[in-house]
Amino acid sequence: MTGQLDLYGVFLPGLSALALGAYGLFRMMTSLFTRIGLYRAVWHPSLFNLALYVTLVSGLSAILNWLQT
Repeated sequence: MTGQLDLYGVFLPGLSALALGAYGLFRMMTSLFTRIGLYRAVWHPSLFNLALYVTLVSGLSAILNWLQT
């Protein structure tokens, strides 16, 4: 993999695809967490959401790297 994604002749960084996938997972997880009431136990929901998103992006990146080897 070259680290770039060709989208109809426009080259995008590979990280943008990971960020988009992580955002989809993030939205699903936050709706699930809202339904089960997890945010009542979280001190600062915005910081929790940021940490969750960063964890998802890095996790997807690690999984992709592991699959390529």
